[in-house]
Amino acid sequence: MQKPVSVVSLSRICQNFRLLARCAARPMIAVVKDDAYGHGAEAVAQALSDDALLFAVSSVEEGARLRAAGIGKDILVLTPLLSDEDALRAGYYDLIAAAASAESLALAAGLRAHLVLNTGMNRYGFSPQTIEWACRRARALGVRVEGVFSHFYDAADAEARREQTRAFSEGCAVVRRFFPEVLRHLCATGGILAGGEMFDAVRPGLGLYGYAPPPFENSLGLLPAMQVWACVGQETRPYGGGAGYAAAPRAFSALHTLCAGYGDGFFRAGGLDAVGKLCMDACVREGRLPFGKKVCVLDDAAGYAAQHGTTAYEVLTALRNLERQYDG
Repeated sequence: MQKPVSVVSLSRICQNFRLLARCAARPMIAVVKDDAYGHGAEAVAQALSDDALLFAVSSVEEGARLRAAGIGKDILVLTPLLSDEDALRAGYYDLIAAAASAESLALAAGLRAHLVLNTGMNRYGFSPQTIEWACRRARALGVRVEGVFSHFYDAADAEARREQTRAFSEGCAVVRRFFPEVLRHLCATGGILAGGEMFDAVRPGLGLYGYAPPPFENSLGLLPAMQVWACVGQETRPYGGGAGYAAAPRAFSALHTLCAGYGDGFFRAGGLDAVGKLCMDACVREGRLPFGKKVCVLDDAAGYAAQHGTTAYEVLTALRNLERQYDG
């Protein structure tokens, strides 16, 4: 075990799914984009396949990997199509495209799609002023519109949430004049925790993996589903004046080296109880630990993120290339 290993609890992910589903009281679109936030998209989708309404991924490539893993449920690709190749692959793998502009709508001709409605986030989507045109154009192109969605830019801001919900509701009314059976979804984890309007389905991501997005409290008792473990590569009686790539801040009686560093996705600036900055594949820590001992270096991505002024989203997705094991 020269590299860190992430140990993922599928049973905790399933438990988090149930907690969120109970709170929302709506069908669940399980977001497994970016390799399920570093937890392994194929394994997570298989664990949730009996209960999720459908899965959401970031790219056609991610959707294709789920199909190759035997996932038969519907898969929504959240990033709009960018090329003819994307469109061909989406059709081949029976993926649902996101149509958010005139260009991506044209690429979705003949495909299944959800329309994206821009209610104020200004990332992707048709504005309320252009959604009727988009519906008419979708009909003309033969796009099989099955859903419509948007996203809160700040689910904790009650006024912004109300305004976006109003815009989404009005936009959905327009879409349903053309496509009466569309699935409407707006709330991700933050929207669920805020008690937002749930419409026909919800779309949790971070909450599945045990975390509430800032500034929400973890009021549902979501359980972090990943631990990261690393091995001690050496125990050292210090010599000279350094500790990793810096001068030692003081004299140490003993140091040890863990096989984990910024090349594995941790922050170079520090953390992991390291003395100073991390090396690419190692970090130096104070104290004695025996050669080969396994050490849990991360079991709370939110706490580690807070130390570095970021969020659990960034921590988890940065660690998605680790060797992975599944527990439960």
